[in-house]
Amino acid sequence: MVPIFLFSLALFALVSGSPMTLRLERSFPSNHGMELNQLRAWDMDRHRRMLQSTNYIVDFPVKGTFDPSTVGLYYTKILLGSPPREFHVQIDTGSDVLWVSCGSCNGCPQTSGLEIQLNYFDPGSSSTSSLISCLDQRCRNGVQSQDAICSSQNNQCTYTFQYGDGSGTSGYYVSDLMHFASISEGSVTSNYSAPVVFGCSNLQTGDLTKTVRAVDGIFGFGQQDMSVISQLYSQGIAPKVFSHCLKGDNSGGGILVLGEIVEPNMIYSPLVPSQPHYNLNLQSISVNGQTLQIDPSIFETSNNRGTIVDSGTTLAYLAEEAYDPFIDAITAAIPQSIRTVLSKGNQCYLISTSVANIFPQVSLNFADGASLVLRPQDYLIQENPIVDGAVWCLGFQKIQGQDITILGDLVLKDKIFVYDLAGQRIGWTNYDCSLSVNVSASTGTGRSEFVNAGELNGSTSLRDRTHKFTKAQVLAFLMHMTLICCFVFL
Repeated sequence: MVPIFLFSLALFALVSGSPMTLRLERSFPSNHGMELNQLRAWDMDRHRRMLQSTNYIVDFPVKGTFDPSTVGLYYTKILLGSPPREFHVQIDTGSDVLWVSCGSCNGCPQTSGLEIQLNYFDPGSSSTSSLISCLDQRCRNGVQSQDAICSSQNNQCTYTFQYGDGSGTSGYYVSDLMHFASISEGSVTSNYSAPVVFGCSNLQTGDLTKTVRAVDGIFGFGQQDMSVISQLYSQGIAPKVFSHCLKGDNSGGGILVLGEIVEPNMIYSPLVPSQPHYNLNLQSISVNGQTLQIDPSIFETSNNRGTIVDSGTTLAYLAEEAYDPFIDAITAAIPQSIRTVLSKGNQCYLISTSVANIFPQVSLNFADGASLVLRPQDYLIQENPIVDGAVWCLGFQKIQGQDITILGDLVLKDKIFVYDLAGQRIGWTNYDCSLSVNVSASTGTGRSEFVNAGELNGSTSLRDRTHKFTKAQVLAFLMHMTLICCFVFL
């Protein structure tokens, strides 16, 4: 490796203008040539070592809206298998596992009201697919986190999930390539791939069988070992942090990246440790600056209690004992001239002007002094338009008999949310999610590379983006290419 070191010094001298004379030696003796395939293998080994020490920023397209009258969910497109096939999957921070519908599925919808083409994954049609057995360590990790089940009969790693809306799915695990658009050090790799374990669904029940907003599966972004974010991190491909910015307007969409969106006004609160979900320590609720008289112990995290950040939930839910004080405070803060009505059990209001002018600001106050400030449109949903006005209903719901608080898309929209798994914290700030963002592949330590991300949509390719390269990046590239040429022609 001495010649490489000497060459590096010479290149530095050339750039800096410092006078220096160095002797360049051969990397290999002149009487001992190397075949081109040997050199290529050497380069590939080196590149693999480089990859293992490099976190890539992975950029996913986002479609859908929070509006329950239209879509009521946010989803992204992924590519799986060889040859790659497209699958549209819901973005869900409330679960761990990526799963898609597979052939011979019982209850899987055939069409979707979202105007997307539904597909089925066929392990037999992918040259890189393999089944996951109970002996596989990845399956054992899934059993520990209750994301996998092992049958003594066929040694096949399987799963069964039940969701909060009563729907469910079951199937088996496979391993195959996921293809994605990645960005590293200002350069774009639009055809990169990595092996991941995901679920192959052969049974779906409940709302998952309905066609009105059917997708191909669910993309779980939880923090357990079987989540894709954990798998890519363990391979040295992606950082242990991801971020999203969900657009709240009618067009929907937004930004989803494996990486940390960097904004100067980010507010962070620590995650409650040793929890299967993204639990935050909610301490109080304020309406117009006045703290509501709610026992703080109601929000404490324990079995079936606590506050969860969940992008797979459309609305927001308050612990039962906090719900009535919240409703009463909102109603007391608005003019008495506003007419209140009940619509399908929901508290609603007849409004003739903008809700921003008459409804109060709400603040959810978390540990470490972090407050999530909600505008009226962050806790209200417009129902039916009326003459000279509209009906607006509270989007916060109550789960009867449960003291659980869930922050769904209604609250998450129009904000950057950063899930820093390495630092065990979640951050947020208000943001226009139609704009580009700066993303770092590290979470405050090590390399920090900033790029534009989140501009990928159905008609835009990463290859169409323009990136700025620093002088150091250009020199690194020239040095790398020169070294390859030296080895090839020596």
